[in-house]
Parts: sequence; C-alpha cells; structure tokens
Amino acid sequence: MYWPVADLDPVRRLRVLAAGVPGARVAERILPAPFDLVWEVASDLEREFGTFEPDMRDLRIVADDGGGRLVAEARSKYGMRARFDVDLRPGWCWMQSRFLLVGLAATAVPGGTLVAQTGGIRVPGRTALVPLGVRRAGEKALARLATRVAERAR
Repeated sequence: MYWPVADLDPVRRLRVLAAGVPGARVAERILPAPFDLVWEVASDLEREFGTFEPDMRDLRIVADDGGGRLVAEARSKYGMRARFDVDLRPGWCWMQSRFLLVGLAATAVPGGTLVAQTGGIRVPGRTALVPLGVRRAGEKALARLATRVAERAR
C-alpha cells in the first residue's frame, strides 16, 4: 500500500497546523531580504525574539538536545513566565507552553522571504486559541521582525 506524500515548505506547514487549531490565525509578510538573513534574526531566540514578538520581554534556552528540540523559559512584558517546548530548525519554529503557542515559519520566495506567524493563548483542556487579537499581534510581530532584519542588513 502506498500513502500519499506531500512535501510542504515551512510556511505551508504552519498554515496547515494553524488550520487545525480553533481560533488560530496566520499573519504573513514578504520581507525584501534573503532567507538566511531573515532566519538569522528570527531564530535568534535569546537575543532577538523579545525584540519582535509583542508580548515577550526575554527568552532563555535552558535545554538543547542538539537536534532542534529545545526547552526555553520566557518572560512577558507583564512579568508572567512560561516554559516552552520548542522545535527549531531552518525556516521553522514551533513553541508551546501549557497556556501559550507561538509558530513562526519562513521560506525563500522571489523578491525575498515569506514569513508567517501564529500564536496566542491556549485554552486549557482543548486544542484551541483565544482568537482575540491573534492576527493583529502576528502582523505587529512581523512588522517588528522586518525592522530588525532591515537594521541587521545595514
């Protein structure tokens, strides 16, 4: 028996995962910069993540298996703390804590890099996000990421 196989770039993969999470919304933006530069900024969780993710102040990696699986401790700008399981690889970052979810993906496209973001507050006991402000927060994160990438390109 042969099963169908679909190779998805990271942004398409994020869209598929978000489609399966009630309340999730995906924000997308093309940044006029090469993938390597965009992902260098986007994947620098300890130094850059808090500069573009609106609700995060800082994030610290506390465990790394060497294969892209990390554990991170984050603090919001409001002082709340969260411990995240992180899947980080080129073009892909998926972070989940007990109450929060953040997904970030990127892929090279003509004219630059397509970046997508989703995230929000998870509803305990259900696979769902509180949909209020999810898309707006994602758009804000991607605008800030664009600024950080432009600054790094100088």
